[in-house]
Amino acid sequence: MKEEFKPLHPPQVLMYNCGPTVYDYFHIGNARNFVMADTIRRYLEYRGYQVRFIQNLTDIDDKIIRRAGEEGVSPAEVAEKYTKAFFDQCRILGIRPADLHPKATETIPQMQRLIATLIQKGHAYQIEGDVYFSVRSFPGYGELSGKDIDQLLEGARVEKDERKKDPLDFALWKASKPGEPSWDSPWGKGRPGWHIECSAMAMSWLDESIDIHSGGSDLIFPHHENERAQSEAATGKPFVKYWLHNGFLNINSEKMSKSLGNFFTINQVLDRFDPLTVKFFLLSAHYRHPLDFSEENMASAQSSARRILNTLETADKLLELEGTTVSGEEASEDAKNKSILFRRRFEDAMDDDFNTAGALGVLHDIVSEIHETRKILGGLNPGDEKRSPSLSAIRMYRFSLQEMLNILGLDPGLGRKVAASVDEMTGRLIQILLDARELARREKAYKIADEIRDRLSDLGILLEDHPQGTIWKMR
Repeated sequence: MKEEFKPLHPPQVLMYNCGPTVYDYFHIGNARNFVMADTIRRYLEYRGYQVRFIQNLTDIDDKIIRRAGEEGVSPAEVAEKYTKAFFDQCRILGIRPADLHPKATETIPQMQRLIATLIQKGHAYQIEGDVYFSVRSFPGYGELSGKDIDQLLEGARVEKDERKKDPLDFALWKASKPGEPSWDSPWGKGRPGWHIECSAMAMSWLDESIDIHSGGSDLIFPHHENERAQSEAATGKPFVKYWLHNGFLNINSEKMSKSLGNFFTINQVLDRFDPLTVKFFLLSAHYRHPLDFSEENMASAQSSARRILNTLETADKLLELEGTTVSGEEASEDAKNKSILFRRRFEDAMDDDFNTAGALGVLHDIVSEIHETRKILGGLNPGDEKRSPSLSAIRMYRFSLQEMLNILGLDPGLGRKVAASVDEMTGRLIQILLDARELARREKAYKIADEIRDRLSDLGILLEDHPQGTIWKMR
């Protein structure tokens, strides 16, 4: 059921995203969470909200400890290595850093204070250095995930322990084990449980009640269910107003995950596809819906990205070729109305629970409109009074297209490989060849003109002939 977005303290929006557990390179399924959180943040900012965005780093965890043992290094070294990789990969994907990336190991005092509050209020208990949350002490447990507490089995990350009062009770603090990192606490040396980390970080760096908490659907239970229970039990206040969970990324109709071994790291995907293609793919379905990772879908995303890049480049070169200073104000009323309608449709799609698939559809419609306007322009003779409005329409549509790409975090630069870039000298040499080809065509030396075109094509340089002249683009 959809509801109107009303932040707790407008225009401020407090947003928390479950970031990575830094024990490995994140996979393409994880990337969907990070890309969607970034896109939602960008769009809310476009709409005039002041977004404070926090994304945590889980840098102490069973998996980190296990990986440290496998690699023969300390857990801190594992966390440092994959934290750096996370930021490097996000930068490549054009994902903006959060306002703050708190680390679990830097928030231990806040976690301990929260645990102490839960014990004091009767929602937690300690046994021999371990502290557990009493699930049945919180009446609303199960409401977020829709699970019946009496039918629940122990969660995937809840350790079996006969000392617990209830099998569903989960660890807030774990007594230290030989060789594991530990911190002093009122209950003895130990380390935090996974769930308490996010509650402490969200409340410490945002507030006891926040607007948006996002993450993958696999986190709804037990992680987010436990987060909600312990946070609200401690404060007596609603923890999160809007929970946003992205759907699974599937491969062969099965959820992609490291535990199943059917995953591709983001590095493996970026070895084959440019970052813009990856982001087009991840935004091609509504974030709540499952998305299938396949060669066909990646090829479709690549085609979409290249079509938009080619359109932007063609529009820029056409306008440059004209050597004109036309503005959108000179466009026809029909073009202006279409531009307004494109913006309205884009906003309607994104206002509808951040429907990026619908928003991408608007981008493709703008591209089609630019191509239609080019056809009109191509049929006009130099000096025709209709030329200026057509050029103005192209400029106006191109501006709208670029703005919408920016809002979605789809920087065209992410789709341009370094190898495809040219320096100023190379650009001048290409233009000399274009001038020579034009001279050959005027002299009806078509074989020479075709040879220049074909040799440039072999180098990855494509030529497009227009009534205004010839433009070139990198393939």
